[in-house]
Amino acid sequence: MQTQLLDALQGILGDKGLLTGVDVHAGYYTDPRGTGDVRPEVVLRPDSTKQMSQIMAVCHAASQPVVVQGGLTGLVVGALPQHGEYVITLERMNQIEAIDPKAGTITVQAGTPLQVVQEAADAVDMVYPLDLGARGSCTIGGNLSTNAGGNRVIRYGMTRDLTLGLEAVLADGTIVNSLNGFIKNNTGYDLKQMFIGSEGTLGLITRATLRLYPKPKTQVVAFCASDSFDAVTELMTHMRSGLGSDLSAFEVIWSKTYDAILSDVAGIKAPVPAGHAFYVLIEMMGSDLATDTEKFETCLGQALEQDLIADAVLSRSGTEIDAFWSVRDGMAQAMGKQQPAVGFDISLSIPDMKTIEQELLHRLQSALGEVRLYIGGHLADGNLHLVAKTTADGPQPQEQIKDIVYGYVGEIGGSISAEHGIGTLKRAYLGQSRNAAELALMRTLKQAMDPKNLLNPGRVFSMQANHSE
Repeated sequence: MQTQLLDALQGILGDKGLLTGVDVHAGYYTDPRGTGDVRPEVVLRPDSTKQMSQIMAVCHAASQPVVVQGGLTGLVVGALPQHGEYVITLERMNQIEAIDPKAGTITVQAGTPLQVVQEAADAVDMVYPLDLGARGSCTIGGNLSTNAGGNRVIRYGMTRDLTLGLEAVLADGTIVNSLNGFIKNNTGYDLKQMFIGSEGTLGLITRATLRLYPKPKTQVVAFCASDSFDAVTELMTHMRSGLGSDLSAFEVIWSKTYDAILSDVAGIKAPVPAGHAFYVLIEMMGSDLATDTEKFETCLGQALEQDLIADAVLSRSGTEIDAFWSVRDGMAQAMGKQQPAVGFDISLSIPDMKTIEQELLHRLQSALGEVRLYIGGHLADGNLHLVAKTTADGPQPQEQIKDIVYGYVGEIGGSISAEHGIGTLKRAYLGQSRNAAELALMRTLKQAMDPKNLLNPGRVFSMQANHSE
């Protein structure tokens, strides 16, 4: 049976489109968390929606499960193959098909890297505002499947908000084309929303029409220090009021994380001295060359007068802007260097952020002894990243740490995943953020659209209701 299946797939994909044996290198089963336990027997490399449709029709007839891969930059082990799965990689579906600056749209294939889309927009004096640290490797299909957020959600929204239309292939090979460029389209169900954020479990995204925005004429960044969380939140309210929609980023780093960035990440220089409780990167993107910098400086000066800021430095060049952002981007590197450790990507209310460090340290240390906690993230949209680790020798008690952190997140009504998705890594904790009725509806959708459970099976949730989520 497998020989017949491979022959059929070979006939669709040709010599370059199907890999087996020694041609399946470790890149197809390695992600940021390391090399997976399962080396896939088959890798499928379609170069078009037509080929994707044909291979899914064949796989559906043979009840062959698949896992789809973009840039393999995900952090929840959602794209690594499991036993018996064929890999479908989007690496050959990487073309920009159309760009329309007047309409503010760009249509791309799902395997196109995010940075390529950003550069294409820049070339026509527009901007695709989604931005992630993995911009050079992550793909649009992956961004869509996880509803990626990134650094400028406060102004432009999540990937969902930047998507006008998309095309997807269902488990049986059916092509669903909702690839329009309309901001207003009230014609029944908004089908694209079923695929965005579903992590490839309902359909395989092949193309998308995305929103572009006029390129900002000005960019001003300040790097600040504050000595209390109340001051940070008042600063955010003040800058929002003063800058309005021109406020494009408000990123906060807790003191221990800032210290780790300065000590553990090569090439980083401290914009302001250490020793404060919080550090804030504030960015404004505007359209008035004559007044924007003055407007930003005025708002910042008022914040200093109100003692919302203990120290601050303002960018005077593009080089300084890049240097400030390198500190913020260095947070992921600094957290990564704490391994072995347990990382988290959570959403919670701003009032709960005030006490999260104290509360988690109390709970973790009561159960596990001395613990180090590193926190930072996108304060304005309620998303924090944190890393926890014990100081004891030996392996980390990962499950205990997860139980404590996710248990607390569930208690306060937060989300166990803000922008990274669920994959397989967080599946057991999904019930902390979704109730039984929601989980049942998710399974109903999955059963209706993928009755054989072939698309990314076991990601997000199990199809068995009695299975631990």
